[in-house]
Amino acid sequence: MTNKLVIDGCEISPDNAPYIIAEMSANHNGNLDTAFRIIEEAKKSGADAVKIQTYTPDTITLNSDQSDFQIKGGLWDGKTLYELYEWAHTPWEWHKPLFEYARQIGITIFSSPFDATAVDLLEDLNAPAYKIASFEAVDLPLIKYVAATGKPMIISTGMADAEEIQEAIEAAREGGCKELAILHCVSGYPAPAKDYNLRTIPDMQQRFGLVTGLSDHTLDNTTAIASVAMGASIIEKHFTLDRNGGGPDDSFSLEPAELKALCRDSKTAWQALGNIDYGRKSSEQGNVQFRRSLYFTKDMQAGDVITEDSIRSVRPGYGLPPKYYSHLIGKKLKKDVKYGEPTYYEAINT
Repeated sequence: MTNKLVIDGCEISPDNAPYIIAEMSANHNGNLDTAFRIIEEAKKSGADAVKIQTYTPDTITLNSDQSDFQIKGGLWDGKTLYELYEWAHTPWEWHKPLFEYARQIGITIFSSPFDATAVDLLEDLNAPAYKIASFEAVDLPLIKYVAATGKPMIISTGMADAEEIQEAIEAAREGGCKELAILHCVSGYPAPAKDYNLRTIPDMQQRFGLVTGLSDHTLDNTTAIASVAMGASIIEKHFTLDRNGGGPDDSFSLEPAELKALCRDSKTAWQALGNIDYGRKSSEQGNVQFRRSLYFTKDMQAGDVITEDSIRSVRPGYGLPPKYYSHLIGKKLKKDVKYGEPTYYEAINT
C-alpha cells in the first residue's frame, strides 16, 4: 500500500494540490445533452475529474413498497428506493459516449459501481479508477471485486466507524488494490458544516496510513477549503448546471462558478501551507525599511562616547537591531558619523 495514487497520469498525494472531483450523480436529470454539458463545464471550471454513478434500480434495490423500502423525510420523502433510483440513475447506454466525450475534451472520467455487473461494464470502458460510495463501504465483496481490477480505488466513509473503515481497507488489500484513498464524509444531503469535524482527517491519515480527502455535502466551499489545511488531498463535490434544476441532487450541488472558485481556492490554500520556514520570504524583501533599527540622532566625531541621546530606535531597518541599544551606550566611535546615519559595527569600538 502506498501513500499516493495515480489516476490518468495525475499523482494524488499530500505533495500535490488537491485533486478535485466533480460528482455528476443524478444531475443530468435524465437528459444526455445535460450530462455532456456537465462534463464540459467541469473541464472549464478546472476540475481534475468528473464522476458518474453506475447502477440501475434493479441492481441497487428491490421494486418493493414495503416500509423498509420507503423514504421518510429529507429531499426524497415519499418515494420508494426503487422510484428514487429509477429517477436518478445514469442509463448504461450513456456510459460509452460520456467516457468518449470526457476523453475527447481532456478530463478524467470514472464512476462509482454498485454491483459486479457495473464493474464489468466500466472495465469494458477501461475506467481509470473506481469510487466506492459511502453506502457501499460495508459491501466488502463489492470492494474486493473492484480491487481485483488492479485500478486505483477511492472509498467514501460516510456513516462508517473506524472498525468498518478498517474492514473496507482490508477487503481492498485482500482483493489486490495497491493504490487506495479514503474520503472523510458525512452522508447528509445537504450536511451542516458543524457535522464534519475536520480534525478527523489528520487522525485518519495517521490511523490508516492512506491518502485522505473529503467528500463534501455542505452547500458552499468553506468546509472543503478548510479541509485542505487539515491535509485533504482529494475534494469531491456534487456538481450541477443549475441548483434549481429540480433533480434529485441539484439542491446541494455546486454550480459552475462555484466549482471554478473551489478549484482555484483549494489550490491557493494548498500553496499557502508550504513548508516549515522561519526565513524572510521573497515578498518581504522590500519591506525591511519598515522595521526598526538604531540610527544616530546627531553629528559625532571619532572618539565621542555614544549616549542615550545620540542613538534611537526608529524606522527604517538598515541599522543595527534595537536589541543592541544597551550594548552600544558608553561605547566610543572609531569614525565620524552624521545625523540620520544608521549604526554599524565598523564605526564603533565594540
